[in-house]
Amino acid sequence: MPLKFIILGCGSSMGVPRSDGYFGKCNPNNLKNYRTRCSAILQTKTDNVLIDTSPDLRTQLIKNKINKIDKVLYSHMHADQTHGINDLRVFFIKRREPIPIYADKNTKKYLSKTFSYCFKNSNKEYPAILKMNLIKDNFLIKNGQKNIKVKSVKVQHGKVDCMCYIFDKKLAYISDVSKIHKKDYKFFKKLKYLIIDCLWYKNHPSHLNLEQSLELIKIFSPKKAILTNLHSEFDYKILKSKLPKNIVPAFDGLKLYF
Repeated sequence: MPLKFIILGCGSSMGVPRSDGYFGKCNPNNLKNYRTRCSAILQTKTDNVLIDTSPDLRTQLIKNKINKIDKVLYSHMHADQTHGINDLRVFFIKRREPIPIYADKNTKKYLSKTFSYCFKNSNKEYPAILKMNLIKDNFLIKNGQKNIKVKSVKVQHGKVDCMCYIFDKKLAYISDVSKIHKKDYKFFKKLKYLIIDCLWYKNHPSHLNLEQSLELIKIFSPKKAILTNLHSEFDYKILKSKLPKNIVPAFDGLKLYF
């Protein structure tokens, strides 16, 4: 049974449409232009490993019929990646034990302060629902009787660091990035899937634009690349028509197997 990776949300920080209904240049008649904020999930034989808790998490999990969460990996501290954290409570209730989450030092500090009630036993009625762990460079995730290797790589996302995750040396997920350090290029070479940030056409201080994303994809040479964190400037059909066959825009609910 192959591993399944689902892109739960592929939109930029305001989503598409925005909360005021604005679609930008996206055709509202194409369902692939409806984008929630970035989250993803890896499904093994035994574990569901969530990446980030976007503000749209509840809707994403219901839509994809995901009824258990075993671990959560955080990429960074920004609101569009963290502020759906309250939706993890139901999974604590089902597990009857805190859900382990993993983050770097800065994200750990932010989450522990901003959502302190998730980590502290305030009373019997509202116990801690999460257990904080510091992310490691290399770790294992259960896959039935076997384990799969996961590597975390620190990349630059404007003024903050962001963790990207590489699963089984086959799939890399880099939702928010402005620069990948050259010393780490070797980890991204010749993957089966490269899921990478691509905000819009013009330059941005915290994200890759289309030209920059395509440059990195050319260097890394994955079998297939998927562009995520897409702004309302990118209409799915129009963007896809501009790309080589091995590069596609993401859409909410896109499933990858490896």
